[in-house]
Amino acid sequence: MSGALAMTAIVVVSVNLRPGATSVGPALEEIQHGLGMSATLAGVMTALPGLCFGVVGALAVRLAQRLGLTGGIALGLLAIIGGLVLRVLTGSVWVFLLLTLVALAGMAVGNVLVPAWIKRHATDGGERLMTIYSMGLTLGGAVGSLFVAPLIDHAPDGWRSALGVWALTALVAVVPWAVISRRERKDPADHRMPRVAHVGRMTSSRTAVALCVYFGVQAMNAYVQFGWLPQIYRDAGLSVGEAGSLLAMLTGLGVVGGLLMPMLIARSSNMSWAVLLLGVCMVLGYLGLWLAPASTPWLWAALLGIAGWTFPGAIAMITARTRDPQVTGQVSGFVQPVGYVLAAVGPLLVGVIHELTGGWSAVVILLALSGVVMTGAGLLVAKRTYIDDELHTA
Repeated sequence: MSGALAMTAIVVVSVNLRPGATSVGPALEEIQHGLGMSATLAGVMTALPGLCFGVVGALAVRLAQRLGLTGGIALGLLAIIGGLVLRVLTGSVWVFLLLTLVALAGMAVGNVLVPAWIKRHATDGGERLMTIYSMGLTLGGAVGSLFVAPLIDHAPDGWRSALGVWALTALVAVVPWAVISRRERKDPADHRMPRVAHVGRMTSSRTAVALCVYFGVQAMNAYVQFGWLPQIYRDAGLSVGEAGSLLAMLTGLGVVGGLLMPMLIARSSNMSWAVLLLGVCMVLGYLGLWLAPASTPWLWAALLGIAGWTFPGAIAMITARTRDPQVTGQVSGFVQPVGYVLAAVGPLLVGVIHELTGGWSAVVILLALSGVVMTGAGLLVAKRTYIDDELHTA
């Protein structure tokens, strides 16, 4: 396979694994009004990405064992397209949520399988393709939230068009993966995910468990921000356009992190300084959001955006802390599903706490404390160790 085709495939899949989720937050109020959705169900909807990424992600490795890594990723893209198109055509809350699950399931498959695909096909250990992948994820998330307000204001169907348009970009993404899949069928080599020999329970690796917590806490914060941060800003007096732009800036800063973090992790033997710096940014960002959300909203969004560099960092560590592509797949299938299940709890609790307290203070303080937990877990994976070795000695 040519390097250009592999790079194109990673670019198009990565930018389509987030817009279907991040476009919901800025349009949450319009979705509630349009479908007659209660605040509790809105909280459930914001929890769906983490929950679905966790549950479906846990099954992704088995899917790849049957269809192959490429086939599994292509099937995930088809699920994204179907879910995003059909959910904007319904007037039923429950059908909307069910089809949202279908789209999120496709994203979950890509989340788990793409790092393993990169590890298998990369010639440099995965640094270049993981950098592209991380940047694509964050860019897709930023674009997904940035264009919601303009589409709501100017598109014929308002919020429905703002959510459904991302099916078109996913349709484009299917093309290179279909080409790769066709070429692999002609190749006698077996491109399925091998059934990994027993190398020890994943929980016996301290690094894998710490990476799971690190990934889970940052994912929880990310999906709380995707789902609720625009509403926090709107309740502080900002417009829907301003709130969406701030979320886009927050997620857009992740593009810089997606460029820097994989490179730093691949070339540094100790990332403790970066883990501490990002943790401090998260805590300060939430404290500012608590004390003065509308005075300098861009500053708090910027701090939280920089703290969000933990996401490309955690993703890059899946490949950087493993040697064998099979172990990479195992670690990805452990860290991401468990981490996203942890992440699913956050948005749901935010909805419940906000409804009980009628404000955002308790929510924001708890999120600041979660930054301390994330930093502690990150310090355990900051030094260069290999999960392969810990599993073999367990």
